[in-house]
Amino acid sequence: MFDPQRDSGYRELLPGIRQKTRAFGAKTLMAEFALARGSVLPLHAHPHEQAGYLISGHLQLRIGDREFDARAGDAWCIPAGVEHGAWVLEDAVAVEVFAPVREDYLPEGSG
Repeated sequence: MFDPQRDSGYRELLPGIRQKTRAFGAKTLMAEFALARGSVLPLHAHPHEQAGYLISGHLQLRIGDREFDARAGDAWCIPAGVEHGAWVLEDAVAVEVFAPVREDYLPEGSG
């Protein structure tokens, strides 16, 4: 599967938080997130393991009982079922990989 870079294809999950699926297979899914300064991803948990990489911007991440000041080039991994959230301190772009595949992030018509 190939997915050339384009500006379209995002969907707004929450105010200031846009997501698009870049690639997926039978066991993993990779998503790109465009995050606007001041937006918040509330604390939540899901059954997917999640590994992320901050391409640009500045986030305050909370994973379980730990907080991390994330800047461009930083990475993280969130175990399945662990509560986590993010506060966007500066416009940001992040890429995250989920395993197993997040069915709610699959593009229309792919499942």
